[in-house]
Amino acid sequence: MDIQKSNTDETFLISRIRNGDTQAYKILYDDHVELLFRFLKQFRKNDSEVQELVQRAFIKAFEGLASFNYRSKFKTWLFQIALNEMRSDIRRNSIIPFVDIDAADESVSESNDESFEWNSTLKTLFDQLDETKRAVFMLYEVEGYSHSEIAVLLNIGESTSRTILTRTKQWLRNQLNVTRSIQ
Repeated sequence: MDIQKSNTDETFLISRIRNGDTQAYKILYDDHVELLFRFLKQFRKNDSEVQELVQRAFIKAFEGLASFNYRSKFKTWLFQIALNEMRSDIRRNSIIPFVDIDAADESVSESNDESFEWNSTLKTLFDQLDETKRAVFMLYEVEGYSHSEIAVLLNIGESTSRTILTRTKQWLRNQLNVTRSIQ
């Protein structure tokens, strides 16, 4: 489905929801729930926590749909709501975000010591990144968002997103080179 068609469908669905069509809620939810779950799973290990964040994000989005102004895609707006919910959890519960590198590549078996050590090293490095650096990196490199979309999602400038990504990649490279030289 091309982007223009997707935006048109999304606009149509939101219009239907605003006019009281309850089926349109389900369609919009079904179109985005898996993507949102996958996105949030990068920051939380526990599936039930992720599911709770997904549900709260959808509830807030649907409750606030009257204020949605189409300046961004619905998905971007929804992801921003989800990130805000996650930040609220962090502040409220002092939860540290978690990126599950091992789950992202289940094809790596623990019997392959070199691959296991590599994934373990990456996980350790990702655990050292603060929430914003981790989010920019994952959104750009894994999810394929543009810097302008990341800027909207994280409420930062586009140039800030570029700078954070560049510095994070450089830091990761340096850390990996140090790790390799030690081995």
